[in-house]
Amino acid sequence: MPAVPDRLAAWGQQLVETHDRLRDELDRLLDELDETSALTPDLRSHCVAFCGAVGRHHTSEDGTAFPALAAQYPELQDTLDGLARDHHVVAGILQSIDAVLTGSDDLAQARSDIDGLAAILESHFRWEERAIVAALDGLAEPGLTAERLFGREV
Repeated sequence: MPAVPDRLAAWGQQLVETHDRLRDELDRLLDELDETSALTPDLRSHCVAFCGAVGRHHTSEDGTAFPALAAQYPELQDTLDGLARDHHVVAGILQSIDAVLTGSDDLAQARSDIDGLAAILESHFRWEERAIVAALDGLAEPGLTAERLFGREV
């Protein structure tokens, strides 16, 4: 296990907390989908906001967290590449959801796409948490923030 730098932020725990926030929001979104018979403006807004949060999270990981981890822990490169491939798959699903939200009233398709997103995200989050939490805690790069690493404010 890597040595933990002298700082207050436990980046690994913050990653888990970010994932937990996204999981909670996804659960609320799925509940909302269960309780409706139409893609209402509020439901569309909720979907767009959630999808945006996932996109920001993955963009931050790809642009900051993964390069920082690769620089300090080159042995993680294959894992980081796999996680980035997952991000690409998720981005495609997010685009599909956006197309449904902006181009149709097909609640069943929106639900199907969001169910698919939920399954992939949970698998991805678990893999990511198993694979990089300890390394994140050992990151020594100065100037890192939760916003830069994970697309969220603490």
